Amino acid sequence: MSQSTPTLAQLQRGLQLSEQIAALEAELTSIFSGSPAPKAEKAAKAPAEKAPVKRGKGKMSAEGRARIVAAQKARWDKIRAGKSPAAKAPAAKAPAPKAAGKKKRTMSPEVKAKLAAAMKARWAAAKAGKGPAPTAKKK
Repeated sequence: MSQSTPTLAQLQRGLQLSEQIAALEAELTSIFSGSPAPKAEKAAKAPAEKAPVKRGKGKMSAEGRARIVAAQKARWDKIRAGKSPAAKAPAAKAPAPKAAGKKKRTMSPEVKAKLAAAMKARWAAAKAGKGPAPTAKKK
């Protein structure tokens, strides 16, 4: 009897069967020993399963971006709906809205002049070496 050389397909099938046998033997051993099965089981399944496809990061389709922009515009329109028509037009350098019940504190020109003179005197004393700098930390 002469032996023929096995084909590539036969070799691949033989390899696959031997991997399955090794996986089954490992599982049988784990059943009787009580320890988890080694990774031979995963190796037998690996050729049959496909690896997960990695996705790029940070890329968004134009359609997705358009949907987000449309949704944001709808939210802003809903907020602006309760305001006057003049508020819908963008105003250049519009003042910030004031909180209800709070009044902005202002300083009279006399008080500003008095504080400025006091600070100039402190800086002059600090430069002359007679006292600490006005920005020095107090003890």
